[in-house]
Amino acid sequence: MTSTLAISSRLYEETVPGGGHTSFILRRGQLLCVTDLEGGGNVSLMLLNADERSERLNLPDTLKGQHTFRLTAGHCLYSDMGRVLAAIVADTCGWHDCAGGLLNAAETREKYGEGRYQELRNGFYRNGVENMLVELGKWNLGLEDLLMTVNLFSKVTVDAAGSFHFTPGNSRAGDHVELYAPMNTLVVLTALQHPMDPRPVYAPGPVRLEWFRPESDGVTASCRALCPENARAFHNTERFFL
Repeated sequence: MTSTLAISSRLYEETVPGGGHTSFILRRGQLLCVTDLEGGGNVSLMLLNADERSERLNLPDTLKGQHTFRLTAGHCLYSDMGRVLAAIVADTCGWHDCAGGLLNAAETREKYGEGRYQELRNGFYRNGVENMLVELGKWNLGLEDLLMTVNLFSKVTVDAAGSFHFTPGNSRAGDHVELYAPMNTLVVLTALQHPMDPRPVYAPGPVRLEWFRPESDGVTASCRALCPENARAFHNTERFFL
């Protein structure tokens, strides 16, 4: 997969298997491309300020500030300090969910069965909460730090009565989203099925991660221009590095 950016340098690539998890610091000025390799995938994503980890992703502010319920190209992911943890500069999927959350161990057993390590070895059934806690622990963070997650590649709508509805097949094989980091951003993620995915079989799909360095932060122009709130959030972010 080549980044949609016309001018960029490719730094690194890795694949997260279905059910897998990882965490890393996306450095200021870097871009992360996340690709759904098989279609129908889901990536649960947390973001924190890598330099001040008490600053975290705030999804209510993210949605309210940009007058939206879904995330796609042009949107930003706000911190609870009104700064931009990541900007969505490209997206072929068109809808990423902010309401579905994560499956815990009990919910995973109820939905998919026992799936124990003793019988399945590395194919055992993982759950989103424990996967995220494993990664948070690597950064001296714990359960109290497990807050809001974005579910990349998943679409959840709300009807007039306020009920949530999951849309199967929202993402196709090869769909990708590109996240630009205007600050040093701690990324914590797991590749697991969405909690509302109706499929009764445990079969999380793999995703590819690619790191790029764009020539400049001009790639965020569409995000800055989307609404005045985004422009202010970028200003707050740049001020943090003065």
